[in-house]
Amino acid sequence: PLLKAATGEVATDEELGGAEMHAQTAGTAEYLAENDADGVRQVREIVGMLPWNEQLQWLPERHWQEPLYPIDELLGLIPDDPKKPYDVREIIARIADASNFLEFKGEFDQQTVCGHLHIEGRACGFIGNNGPITPKGASKAAQFIQLCDQSQTPLLFFHNTTGFMVGTESEQQGVIKHGAKMIQAVANARVPKLTIVVGGSYGAGNYAMCGRGLDPRFIFAWPNSRTAVMGGAQAGKVLRIVTEAKQLKDGLVPDPKMLDMLEQVTAQKLDSQSTALYSSANLWDDGLIDPRDTRTLLGYLLDICHEAEVRPLQTNSFGVARF
Repeated sequence: PLLKAATGEVATDEELGGAEMHAQTAGTAEYLAENDADGVRQVREIVGMLPWNEQLQWLPERHWQEPLYPIDELLGLIPDDPKKPYDVREIIARIADASNFLEFKGEFDQQTVCGHLHIEGRACGFIGNNGPITPKGASKAAQFIQLCDQSQTPLLFFHNTTGFMVGTESEQQGVIKHGAKMIQAVANARVPKLTIVVGGSYGAGNYAMCGRGLDPRFIFAWPNSRTAVMGGAQAGKVLRIVTEAKQLKDGLVPDPKMLDMLEQVTAQKLDSQSTALYSSANLWDDGLIDPRDTRTLLGYLLDICHEAEVRPLQTNSFGVARF
């Protein structure tokens, strides 16, 4: 009645302030519960995911359950065609302890996946991609990164993105400001950041997902990964359009054969310089890994990061003399 009296708009209670609206559209709710009992269960799960004992210098003995799905299945999850999508949750199910993943704002955006999991008993915050980073996804990731930083939870970034979503709708939704919030959160997070490039890592998406330029503690890549400003085919088309437009502006007649050759050469060059071997050879990562070694490697890296936090280097007042 108040809304109708004030604005003349007619809306149901659910449309105006329902749980699903806040979880799916507004993003003001992080978790959606079926009822009170489910809400209590989710709270217990959230509390259980936080790294309560990680700041102790000598940790209690850790126990964990192996993933419910064979890690060898990772080799069959990756499509031969890099343009064919797959759900990053399939990777999570094969690296997380007991395949348990508590997703953050899972109803709000499906392109950017955030949530809590454990790797060999250590609590981690996970951020992965199911395609381009949308304004909603960037906002969600920025909030999640800040929460993990406050709770001193290490962050895992799994790249498989073409970058930020482009287009008039995305721009009108504020992709620039929301993307900037995400990059700012990544750059200022104090917790250990570990990056695995499992697919494409293109454009500003590489920065937003804590690529080499955002100084992760460690960054590794799968052999199928690609890192570049944009895909070769897209770069070739862009250069063709720009060149043709310039020729028309200068009063010249565009040569289709020359434009075809320019597009082809550009695409081939970028494709050859975006491979995992090229990236690793140029030290854009710390090495290529077998996807089946991902969980074991992350366990080692998390141990290293923890040791670095609780056992800082002790300086002395003298050098080391040869006796």
